[in-house]
Amino acid sequence: MNYRFLLLVAPLLLSGCSTLSQLSWSSLSPFNWFSSTPEVTEKGVGDITASTRMDQDAVSKALNNDYRIRTGMATHNGDIIAFYQAMEDGDVRLVITGKSKGNVEQVDVMDPKIRYGKVRIGTPFSELYQRAFGACQKSSGDYENAVECRAPGSSHVSYLFTGNWRGPAELMPDDVTLRAWTLNKIIWRSAVY
Repeated sequence: MNYRFLLLVAPLLLSGCSTLSQLSWSSLSPFNWFSSTPEVTEKGVGDITASTRMDQDAVSKALNNDYRIRTGMATHNGDIIAFYQAMEDGDVRLVITGKSKGNVEQVDVMDPKIRYGKVRIGTPFSELYQRAFGACQKSSGDYENAVECRAPGSSHVSYLFTGNWRGPAELMPDDVTLRAWTLNKIIWRSAVY
């Protein structure tokens, strides 16, 4: 009878091996059972603030060790910029950037669990804005087909919206088009707008 049980369970165990490789073992720790999901505030994201060092251990600790951290370097306007990608289930959930050997300057949030107030990834433009004028501008760089809008009442948080647009690449979409766009990123910056 034990052999029959093993024959039934063995395929399930073997098929689960690839899933286990993506498991975050730290999330099974009893210390993390009651930890809360970080939130975006004027001060930062979770415990990441403008005083957080651009150090892998400091960033991971500020995120309750809930993510696998991947490091990288880039150049921006002649400066060397360090970045950390917070990974979960193989997806990038946050990107933390700042000058190498400096402090955190920006956090891009793509994790749908993390909110700024009641706003989260996927929120429609129309729920937050009636029109883009005075709040939004066309984004640039890697997100040149997006629109970035300052979060109402904030001096550190902005929203990056994406969606379908068939107009000229150099123009920002009209308000009617933007109503169907959704929030792709919540961006916190240490610098005041």
